[in-house]
Amino acid sequence: MTTTTLAVLVPLLPFLAAAAGLLLGRTAPGFVRPLAVLPTLASLVLAVLVAVHQGGGQAIETHTELTPTGSVPIELGLYIDGFAALVAVLVGVVATCVQIYSSGYLRDDPRYPSYAALVSLFTSAMLLVVYSGDLMVLLVGWEVMGICSYFLVGHYWETPEARAASLKAFLVTKLGDVPFLIGLFALATDAGSFQITAVLGTVASGGLHHATVVALLLLAGVAGKSALFPLHTWLPDAMAGPTPVSALIHAATMVAAGIYFVARLLPVFQASAAAMVVLAVMAGVTMVGSGLAALAQDDIKRVLAYSTIGQLGYMAGALAVGDRGAAVFHLLAHGAFKALLFLAAGVIIHASGTNSLAVMSRMKDLRTRVPDAYWTMTVALLALAAIPPFSGFFSKEAVLGAAEHVATGHTEQAPGASGWIVLVTGLVTAVLTAAYATRLWLLAFRGHGAEAPDHGRQPITMTAVLWVLAIPSLAFGLAFGPLPDWFDGLDLTPVLTTSVLGTGLALVGGIVTYGAWRHTTALAASVPLGSVAAHPGADGGQVEAEAIAAHAPAFGDVAYAPDPADPGRLLLGPLHRHAAVGFHLDAVYTVLFVRPVQAGASLVRFLDREVVDTYVRGAGALPRWLGTAVRRAQTGNVQTYVSALLAGTVVLVVAALLVATGA
Repeated sequence: MTTTTLAVLVPLLPFLAAAAGLLLGRTAPGFVRPLAVLPTLASLVLAVLVAVHQGGGQAIETHTELTPTGSVPIELGLYIDGFAALVAVLVGVVATCVQIYSSGYLRDDPRYPSYAALVSLFTSAMLLVVYSGDLMVLLVGWEVMGICSYFLVGHYWETPEARAASLKAFLVTKLGDVPFLIGLFALATDAGSFQITAVLGTVASGGLHHATVVALLLLAGVAGKSALFPLHTWLPDAMAGPTPVSALIHAATMVAAGIYFVARLLPVFQASAAAMVVLAVMAGVTMVGSGLAALAQDDIKRVLAYSTIGQLGYMAGALAVGDRGAAVFHLLAHGAFKALLFLAAGVIIHASGTNSLAVMSRMKDLRTRVPDAYWTMTVALLALAAIPPFSGFFSKEAVLGAAEHVATGHTEQAPGASGWIVLVTGLVTAVLTAAYATRLWLLAFRGHGAEAPDHGRQPITMTAVLWVLAIPSLAFGLAFGPLPDWFDGLDLTPVLTTSVLGTGLALVGGIVTYGAWRHTTALAASVPLGSVAAHPGADGGQVEAEAIAAHAPAFGDVAYAPDPADPGRLLLGPLHRHAAVGFHLDAVYTVLFVRPVQAGASLVRFLDREVVDTYVRGAGALPRWLGTAVRRAQTGNVQTYVSALLAGTVVLVVAALLVATGA
């Protein structure tokens, strides 16, 4: 079997599994779990084989015309370089772990068959994006992921939070997709083709017209899909979906698609210095803003959501300084430890019965209830905080090192301003990342108070995958030696200056947060236990709901109150209440977009009801009035008809005489 055939089967198998799952889910429930896991696992194996055959060497490329268009052709093609091969393996690993985990996590969910099928379709769409050599075919996978996210985020559609979150995710990403589509058409018009190789060839030959406009249009779609400022607001709310969906969206699909797209077409963006600076500003604001917001969140999943936004900012920052190797390296490392963080959070939620870190901080010995989640999440948080030798240290250091090279003028692949923006904001974010990672660990695992509730052991399918993902979270960064073969020969060796600065700032962030926690713990001891109530947070699924119901009597049933042991409140001070609501960006969007649209809709409704309908009603009323008048004249009385006839005759005679006399 040729490498091309293997590559075609990689996205095809999950797609067939999704189709079969949707068709057989109700009629043959026994096939649901095998259909969810086995095709995805087979796709992972094939992706590994493709990566081995590709070997970081010459890109695998093939294409055939999909349909005649009469102008720019659309071709079904593959373009698999080292980046694509490794990202496909990441997608396969995370998707397989999510499917296995979900079989236990949603074992009692009546909608599990449709859920599993949608996860398979989601996986297939992302693999299509990764392997596609044609921008229009890539767009198909891009949009299929959007509709899959709508259904998966809204899986618990009975809750208003899930319905609102799914709609928000869909609308915000579509807001970016409109200019994105226009940018694709403009790009293809200049290149005369939607093929990625043809587009890159056009850029290299200087044939790209209006590079800045095209790049900015494309960045709008990337901002929506990869949750970059200012279109990132949908991602924290998307936590209303099941926890495994959060892991899939954050680690291997959806948000990774935008970063991967820019990495694949980086020369298009490098053709405009203004676009690179804009991307750097987007990355910097995304990093710092999300770090502050994560430090103020109570819901454990929202902390991780803002964390993902910040790490996407790092990836965008690497692209803004022209280093796609560092960007994809961090994408791969982040995919492993972020999937682990979300899946471990799901185990903790299952055990504690709540998403609230405030409630968890009132439980002692929670870590003994979930030892697998405790140890693996500790590994993942150390990787997130970029502590050596965990994977996040090497990948984040690659980003900071690339920014330092551009800022100091060692390389000219991006404007120097981009380098300074990414470097400074990246170092600030290193402090914030370590701070909120330490805060999450302390509040979740070092709580004091009542015994943690015992809801039984988690299924082996939920805990086994945690250890699988812990391996790359710990060891992936150590593999940077052979990786340059897959990264265009780029040197990913850590730079001394940024390594010392980044690690030192991360340690400062962790130590200061620990000190703040110790200081606030004494205050928390004076607050009555019942003042902090268990609440479900965003998940609201059957497993969590049952756990919360069992947990509520132990922790009171009163309104939720802030936890005084939260070090985030002490660290942020008056900024805390603004950071907790994402710096009111949703309120700004409500004023700028939602209310004008609602006002416009009200105006259209008024015009339709009071103007258009008035003419319609008038057009119907006139014949009705005439009909009424005519109907009243038809009495059925012969005498009346004869009298009217005689009267008419008299009138005609008189009129004739008058005319004759006048003549």
